[in-house]
Amino acid sequence: MTLGIVLAAVAAILVGSTLQRLSGTGVGLVVAPVLAMLMGPALGVFVTNSTTVVSGFLIMLSVFRDVDWKRYLIFLPMALLGAVPAAFLVRELPAAWLNIVLGSVVLVALVLTFATPRVPHVRNHTLTAAAGAVGGFLNTSAGVAAPAMVMYSRFARWDQRSFAATMQPTFMTMGIFSVATKLLVGATAVGQLPPWWLFPIIVVTVVVGIRVGAWLASRVSLDAARMVAITLAGVGGAVAVVRGVVMLV
Repeated sequence: MTLGIVLAAVAAILVGSTLQRLSGTGVGLVVAPVLAMLMGPALGVFVTNSTTVVSGFLIMLSVFRDVDWKRYLIFLPMALLGAVPAAFLVRELPAAWLNIVLGSVVLVALVLTFATPRVPHVRNHTLTAAAGAVGGFLNTSAGVAAPAMVMYSRFARWDQRSFAATMQPTFMTMGIFSVATKLLVGATAVGQLPPWWLFPIIVVTVVVGIRVGAWLASRVSLDAARMVAITLAGVGGAVAVVRGVVMLV
C-alpha cells in the first residue's frame, strides 16, 4: 500500500468522520466510493465498514442520552438479516460489477435522499424492521446504509437529534455485522486485509474528525455540511460506475 493511497484514505475518513459528527451520517457516503477506487470495491467497503464501527462507537459516547434504544433493538436483528445475503453477493460478484453496484447505490441513494418530495407519515414496526434489513444489506454490499435510514426517518418524521444519535450505535452494529459476515463467508480473506498499522491510523483519524466536527458544529450550517457530502459522494459514485464499466469493456 503506497503512501499516496494511505494519505487519500486518511483524507476521506477525516472528511467522512467530520460530517458524521455534524449530521449523524457521512462516513459511508464519502468514504466507501473513495476507498473502493483506492483499494478495490470489496476491500474498500470492508475498510469503510471497519471505519463505521469506530466512528459509530466514539460518537455514540457523546450522544448516548439521545439514542432511541427501542428503535435500535428493532434495527439490530434485521440488519444481520440483510448483511448475510449481501456478504454472499460481495463474494460472488467480480470487481467490475461490484464497482458498478457500489457507484449506482451511492448515486441512486443521493437522489432518493435529497431530491424526493415530502413523503407521507408512516410509523410502524414493519417499516422500522424493513429499514434495518435494507440498511444492513446496503452497508455490507456497498458500505452505504445512511440513505435507507434517512428515508425511513422522513417517513417516520423522526426528530433529527434522536435520529442522528441513534444512527451511531446502528452504524456501529451494521459495521460489525458486515465485517463478520464477509469474513465468515469468505467474501474477504484475512490475507487480503490491509497492513495492521492502517487500523490504528483509522482510529486516530476518526477521533480527529469527530473533534473537528464538534468544533465546526456551531460554525458551519448543516446544509453546507450536507452539500459537501453530496458533492464528494456524487463524484465518488460516478467514478466507481465508470471504472466498473471500463473494467468490463
